[in-house]
Amino acid sequence: MNLLKQIFTWWNRQTIGTMILTFFSGKLKGIDEFGNKYYESKSGRRWVIYKETVEASNIPPNWHNWIHFTNNKLSVASQKKHSWEKRHVSNLTGTNRAYRPKK
Repeated sequence: MNLLKQIFTWWNRQTIGTMILTFFSGKLKGIDEFGNKYYESKSGRRWVIYKETVEASNIPPNWHNWIHFTNNKLSVASQKKHSWEKRHVSNLTGTNRAYRPKK
């Protein structure tokens, strides 16, 4: 059943096309704290394979910069966190944990 989901849907991790692309031309560049895997091809194309639900807001800010070619450095592990920084949280809209202002 999982294989059928990968063949016919894009929201269940990776499609069969992405699986083939990753196998033949993808070089693993790193894994973030959520288990998402980041790849790059020889031509410079970059992509992510999500550990769970395919949701763009699941990418932490430092990997977002890398995947969008804002920053080419991969020194993610040594990146210093400031005391005022909060832990990354993906978009919670439409869930029970979404922000709802009190009246």
